[in-house]
Amino acid sequence: MKKNLKYKRILLKLSGESLAGENDFGINPKILDFFSDEIKKVHDLGVQVGIVIGGGNIYRGLNSNGQAIDRVTGDQMGMLATIINSLALQSACESKGMFTRLMTAISMEAIAEPYIRRRAIRHLEKGRVVIFGAGTGHPYFSTDTAASLRAVEIEADAIFKGTRVDGVFDSDPEKNPGAALFEEISYLDVMQKNLRVMDLTAISLCKENNLPIIVFNMDKPDNLLKVITGENIGTSVRNIVQPNKK
Repeated sequence: MKKNLKYKRILLKLSGESLAGENDFGINPKILDFFSDEIKKVHDLGVQVGIVIGGGNIYRGLNSNGQAIDRVTGDQMGMLATIINSLALQSACESKGMFTRLMTAISMEAIAEPYIRRRAIRHLEKGRVVIFGAGTGHPYFSTDTAASLRAVEIEADAIFKGTRVDGVFDSDPEKNPGAALFEEISYLDVMQKNLRVMDLTAISLCKENNLPIIVFNMDKPDNLLKVITGENIGTSVRNIVQPNKK
């Protein structure tokens, strides 16, 4: 029996570090296999899936400080790291029988298609998993911002940010066992409380376009499926209208 879908087109944001698993760097094949299984569960329901994955498990542009590498070059190296991760995830998804397309903001026709908005939407409509690589193609912008931008462009219902914790907390739950989980929170509160859900540019872009962000634990089996079908998993970041006080 087909499940009811709360979201029909999503942008899934994964960190590069998540691919390393318990290692400090690199790509863990078991994590790739797990992520592709989770993506397939929602893809098989007819959900249109776009994906942006970071490159922090290989190289982070901000780490270039003190390495005789300027920020622009470091960010460009980080963009190339996202391509490596995207290729790995593409291969894992295709091994599960999904059709995919890798689209990149940097011209590299021998490896991936150039990003063209209308073509990306058409791929999604045809049931292909679309992976967006190389960030925005410009330095000084994170893959969080790239995810927000692509989500707005493809008219996604929401950004799904997969993390290793259960949602957005008032403090770091890995350091503070008493940290409180928010079921929902406004974009403004995220910025004012400096909760580091995504960077400020990404949050602002979502706020301006009224694009919800669902923050959830991607490491738990079936969590992505549960959120897609409307279960109360993780934290919803969105515009919250306060009731009028009389």
